[in-house]
Amino acid sequence: MGMPFTAGAQNKSAIEKKLVSEYALTQATADQTDIVTAGAILVLKKGNIVMAPVSGTNFYQNTYKEGKISQNALGKLNSGLTRLGRLPGAAPPPTNTRTFVPGEKVWVTKIECKEDGVVFDLFTDAYAEVRYKAALKFYFNPKGPIPAVDEMDKLVAEVFKVQPADDTTAAAAPAAPPVAAPPPADPTPALAPIAPPPPPPDAPQAPPKELKIGQTKDEVIANFGQPEKIVKLGTKEIYYYKDLGKVTFVNGKVTDVQ
Repeated sequence: MGMPFTAGAQNKSAIEKKLVSEYALTQATADQTDIVTAGAILVLKKGNIVMAPVSGTNFYQNTYKEGKISQNALGKLNSGLTRLGRLPGAAPPPTNTRTFVPGEKVWVTKIECKEDGVVFDLFTDAYAEVRYKAALKFYFNPKGPIPAVDEMDKLVAEVFKVQPADDTTAAAAPAAPPVAAPPPADPTPALAPIAPPPPPPDAPQAPPKELKIGQTKDEVIANFGQPEKIVKLGTKEIYYYKDLGKVTFVNGKVTDVQ
């Protein structure tokens, strides 16, 4: 009786380890208003993921089953209440949700393999100053064996693909000039050595490099070089520098430096 339980637990652990290695987790702040450590950017291949603002209650449990994403009964009930809230004289909608479609991008903050599926906790960048969250469960039959690692990996890949990092090619170092052969010996007597000219005066020091709000991407790159990582979300881009930290651009200009 102990062997199937142990094998299932090991398989769940292997599934989590495999998925985390492919879909690197993002660390959000405790209040979920910002990102501490950016992980992989997940591009949606499937639509109909309903997400709620991080500041409110998330009624929605999204489930991926048989190639489609649907919501749990509580989420559907909440959607009905939301539609009723739009009628004249009715109460306001309980939750301002947003439905995400293929091509949109999200982060993943947690991956957990349970008895009936693997759950991805999703988190978004700000849309009109609102961040969203949701859970998406990749369902499998709890009465059957836990799927193999590769099988579960293939199922998740039907919904997500990881946005590749921008390729950066280092410039090749210039080749060393060929070493010239020594000149033939001159039979004429050597002349007295000529004193070298005095060194040129010190060049004026360049002004210190600045990073400030309103600078363009070209100005930042000219001063500090290419970033280690670039995250693109709509009109917003985040440059990650080892020494500077996080530089945020909106419409090509610096709006925040952390």
